[in-house]
Amino acid sequence: MPETAIWWVRHDLRLHDNPTLAAASEADHLLAVYCFDPAAYGNQPYGGSDDFTFQKTGSHRAQFHREAVDDLRASLRERGSDLLVRHGDPATEIAAVVDAVDADRLHAQRLPAPEEVATEGAVREAVGDDVAVETHWTHTLYHPDDLPSPPAEIQDTYTPFRKAVEADSDVRPTVETPSLPPLPESAPEAGSIPTLADLDSSLSPPEPDDHAGLGFEGGETAGKARLQHYLWEADRLREYKETRNGLRGADFSSKLSAWLAAGCLSPRHIAAEVGRYETERVANDSTYWLVFELLWRDFFQFQVAKYGGQYFAKGGLQERDGLDWRDPDDEPAANTAFDQWCAGETGIPFVDAAMRELNATGYQSNRARQNAASFLANDLGIDWRRGAAYFETQLVDYDPCSNYGNWAYIAGVGNDSRDRAFNILWQADRYDPDAAYVTHWLPELAGLPARYAHAPWTMSDAEQSEYGVELGSDYPEPTVRLEIPDDVFDE
Repeated sequence: MPETAIWWVRHDLRLHDNPTLAAASEADHLLAVYCFDPAAYGNQPYGGSDDFTFQKTGSHRAQFHREAVDDLRASLRERGSDLLVRHGDPATEIAAVVDAVDADRLHAQRLPAPEEVATEGAVREAVGDDVAVETHWTHTLYHPDDLPSPPAEIQDTYTPFRKAVEADSDVRPTVETPSLPPLPESAPEAGSIPTLADLDSSLSPPEPDDHAGLGFEGGETAGKARLQHYLWEADRLREYKETRNGLRGADFSSKLSAWLAAGCLSPRHIAAEVGRYETERVANDSTYWLVFELLWRDFFQFQVAKYGGQYFAKGGLQERDGLDWRDPDDEPAANTAFDQWCAGETGIPFVDAAMRELNATGYQSNRARQNAASFLANDLGIDWRRGAAYFETQLVDYDPCSNYGNWAYIAGVGNDSRDRAFNILWQADRYDPDAAYVTHWLPELAGLPARYAHAPWTMSDAEQSEYGVELGSDYPEPTVRLEIPDDVFDE
């Protein structure tokens, strides 16, 4: 009998190098379905001990996902297929589509984070035993079956993991985009893509920001265009290692993370393009380093597969219980400090610039993220999960494994329990020596010399009057008065 397959689209919003789509396309009829899950929007509980509530998805990522779904639907329609879009509990919605077309098989991406695992389990239960469910691991550079040891046994620090993988594992070849079988004759209405307000009544379309280095447009089409631009048109890969710690502009780094997180780009496709670049243009430390960063991303994915919910707990995978985190819900001063951090009003310009960039654009460079995270966790002593959850809300490129893995690492509860506190002022002097980044996002400090733009609290009253920047009026007093190291801000 003819077989009908459902492709449940998750964080794999692409046609290229998609093993899930390739397997589903072996059926006689194929129907793709994407479900906007209400649990991913609005105010939701963090879960676990010391629970708190936060806004799950902000406008930047919500808009990016809407665009990515629209782009995938257009690509499928160009090939004579379609994408059904639903807004509701995935278990209910997917099961309804399965019943409507009398599907024989359901293909879906397999993901490691606890919420993702729970959603898959609920869908499996809802579709019942009469439907064969096949899941496919499609979002990392290396497949877990090809690692030197299974995820449950991998090293807990990156360097030994990387060395073992590079020595003993190979990246699988990319999968060609398949020819698509026809839709089932009984395919339901395609449905409309929900508006931002449908997803969360508090959301509105993000305003374009002239300060942004790059606008992030969702979808496979835009993701491939960004990769083409960075590697081949701008030819910036050859200097990636030297420029990746930049803070301003479009091309100091690849900025592929948003498309990777949504699955609009395959990491294997990126690695294949890097290989082609090395053959046709140049192979050096920078070309290697981009693949090195993809492997870092893999590491966090496999660590979450190993540790599950423990990765998101206050004590982290280290299960450290001796750290006295301040809780904004219990301490008014901590609540005020957290709100100031979120708003970019801490009085520490390097941190404030990073947070204002995040709020305005949904993006920060890796260097800015590390400093903003370190300040909250290590200087303010606020529960690191609050900061990680705020990043979850705001980031256009949010990925649970990378986001919480990096935050836990900075907070000393992740894959390395050593002190990872950043000296914010040393970092500011090292990576923003002329204060161009700070004054870009904090124009009220634009008239100050770099030393004072990074540490305005060191100005005397006379200097504040001279430069027209009064602390507490034009710019906040510092939440914490950081000590200035002897070797920074030399004139």
